Amino acid sequence: MTPTLTTARPARGRVGLAGRGAATPPPARSRISANAVILLLMALPSLLVILLINVYPLIYAANQSVRMGSLIDAGPFVGADNFAEVLTAESFWQAAGFTVIFSVVGVFGSWVVGFAIALMLRTRIPGANTFKVLLLMPWVIPVVSSAMAWNWLIATPSSPLPMMFESLGLGRPLFLADPVLAMITVCLFKVWVSFPFMMLMMSSALAGVDTNVYEAGKMDGAGRWQQLTQLTLPMIARPIYISWILMAIFCVNDFTTVYLLTGGGPVGSTNTLLVLAYRTVFQDMRTGPGVAIAFLMTFVLVVISVVLYRQIRKSSLQ
Repeated sequence: MTPTLTTARPARGRVGLAGRGAATPPPARSRISANAVILLLMALPSLLVILLINVYPLIYAANQSVRMGSLIDAGPFVGADNFAEVLTAESFWQAAGFTVIFSVVGVFGSWVVGFAIALMLRTRIPGANTFKVLLLMPWVIPVVSSAMAWNWLIATPSSPLPMMFESLGLGRPLFLADPVLAMITVCLFKVWVSFPFMMLMMSSALAGVDTNVYEAGKMDGAGRWQQLTQLTLPMIARPIYISWILMAIFCVNDFTTVYLLTGGGPVGSTNTLLVLAYRTVFQDMRTGPGVAIAFLMTFVLVVISVVLYRQIRKSSLQ
């Protein structure tokens, strides 16, 4: 019997039965290669160590926050009493208020100064590279040395800055003895040690901006301020939000800047939440409330990071 023309046979281009078109290839099965398994097994000990280093202290701290103990003894279980005590304490809200002021001034003050210097360094000025190196010094020098230098300048009535104020007829202010002046001094010191970081972030962001955009803006009649607000800032919005997130974390977690300059004084006016947590745990020997303050700080930082991260995503979609 002679076979008919509809008999299935292979054809070029993977033609299906009766020449209806290309056949759909079978779905590829996901396979884990032997090299990937070997690499995973080799990295597993390091991952376990990292997990242990990070997770165990967190679990231990969470256990301490619900107990009324000390550094030696965990103490009895008290539940949320430590958090209730912290949230109803006047010292906590005073420290929280200064932490907000310290962080806002630290983030936006250092950003304004760093961004302004980054814009200035974009122009062709002689010795620009030398200026960049010199401007990095406040950030490069250890904060202990910077704090000692600032203490020498302003700490006592015979320091150079108070004597200069007196010679100008402005009295002899005690910058670290007056609560308001101490808060202003600590915030300015934070801006001083932080603006080089912002300068680097903004310089790298501005380096990626196409100069042709400014030429097009000039042709449309945009002035310098319009170029800054409508061209430059929208194009570098993502690096700006990232720098704000990083600096907010740095400010809230900054212990050395405050403690070395004022120790949280006078009368607790420059206590941040981190300094208050340190004093509660290591000076008052009350680990429960101190760790509770640290957990509240972590919660606030997570909220701030989430809000700014959403802004980063919005700026990326524009």
